[in-house]
Amino acid sequence: MSQLRAEDIYPVLRDYVARELLHGEDAGLTADTPLLEWGVIDSLSLAELLAFIEQRFSIQMAEEEVTPEHFQTLGALSELLARLSRAHA
Repeated sequence: MSQLRAEDIYPVLRDYVARELLHGEDAGLTADTPLLEWGVIDSLSLAELLAFIEQRFSIQMAEEEVTPEHFQTLGALSELLARLSRAHA
């Protein structure tokens, strides 16, 4: 797997969240939007997002990596995925 950069991951995640979780509305979604606080991500959408991440980026997240801290914002999630891609490169 090639190493991914957070700045390359973020727009893909943002598009997915806007399209699939916010039903086409980006609602001003930024890298710092509090996804959990705003209710953008719940348990069902988290499972869908994890499946998307595995399919799109070929990254399977370990259970201990699926924490509120990592899913707080798209920026935090992008950074985590970039670190994971480097660790598995």
